[in-house]
Amino acid sequence: SCVGRSLGAVVGREIIARHNLHHVESGDFGAIVAAACLAHDIGNPPFGHAGEDAIREWFRSSGLLERHTLTVAQRTDFEHYEGNAQGFRIVTRLQSPANPGLQLTSAVLAAFTKYPRPSSVATELDGKSGRKFGFFQQDAAAFSHVARSTGLVERIPGTAWRRHPLAFLVEVADDTCYLIVDLEDAARLGFVPYRDAECLLADLAGSAVNARRLARLHDPKERLEYLRAKAIGRLLESAAAVFLENEDDIIKGMFDDELLEQSPVAGPLQAILRLAKDTIYTARPALEIETAGFEVLGALLALFAGAVEARAGHGRFTTRDRMLLQLLPAQFLGLAGEPDPDPYVRLLQVADFVAGMTDSYAVDMYRKLKGFDLPT
Repeated sequence: SCVGRSLGAVVGREIIARHNLHHVESGDFGAIVAAACLAHDIGNPPFGHAGEDAIREWFRSSGLLERHTLTVAQRTDFEHYEGNAQGFRIVTRLQSPANPGLQLTSAVLAAFTKYPRPSSVATELDGKSGRKFGFFQQDAAAFSHVARSTGLVERIPGTAWRRHPLAFLVEVADDTCYLIVDLEDAARLGFVPYRDAECLLADLAGSAVNARRLARLHDPKERLEYLRAKAIGRLLESAAAVFLENEDDIIKGMFDDELLEQSPVAGPLQAILRLAKDTIYTARPALEIETAGFEVLGALLALFAGAVEARAGHGRFTTRDRMLLQLLPAQFLGLAGEPDPDPYVRLLQVADFVAGMTDSYAVDMYRKLKGFDLPT
């Protein structure tokens, strides 16, 4: 969020000067990007991307989607379940259900949505913004309102759009922070030698590094902190330059690539990404946790979806099912505490409940419901 605020302000100053936009300030750009950055991962389920895969696989193999008459678009919401779409759902609908959502501005919601399309058109779109989807069918009208309010360029009339320009800056802030901070964390945890991390960050920071100052730092942790700050600074400078160079194409919806891939830092950044994929994200502790996520989330979905379906008349409603429904918060049920009559909505609500858990809460509930741990 802090990185995004700085990047938005840098770009905003130049855009204001270029177009004589006296009614706004550079801080307005920064505030929009910062808010979108703060919310950007809010829809991630437990266990991150592995959790997304676990939810997708469970719905594909559960048989529930075949049991009901769902549209193709509704089915693909589950079969290609996406944390980005869940995030849009949280900030516009689930948070504070009595007055739905966080009441964010359309500008923030548009900048937040890196993939402004539904799940059902996945095979029809190319470019960076077409790789994933950004909203579920139940939330399509809400995003359509955001698109109209901010003047997004249409790709498929009324269905899919080009990115809001500031969404590119949100993506830069995300990529910058997770790659560089993950590298720093990996060095501290011993997955990557400090020397290797230093070389990668120094290469990324380039001429921004003051060799004399770096030489005075002897603690490996302090050296990494210094190089991290310089690397982030160079990434933001490079991203802002590419954005401003391609401003016209971005506004027209003709630019659909990562800003950093078009900059001089693309090579050093790819070197860090390769190391992360080969060493950090495949470290044994990470793999063990992510693999466990399939068991945990699959079991929780089976238990709660089974209870909701049984209560809706699809199967025998048991005493255990009744108890499970009592554990399901009212906001994830329909009116009067009963499952929603629409199968799409009630399955989506079960996914809302499970996806909204933290890793530790999901594991704790799994262990209790399976009888491995009992409350004292």
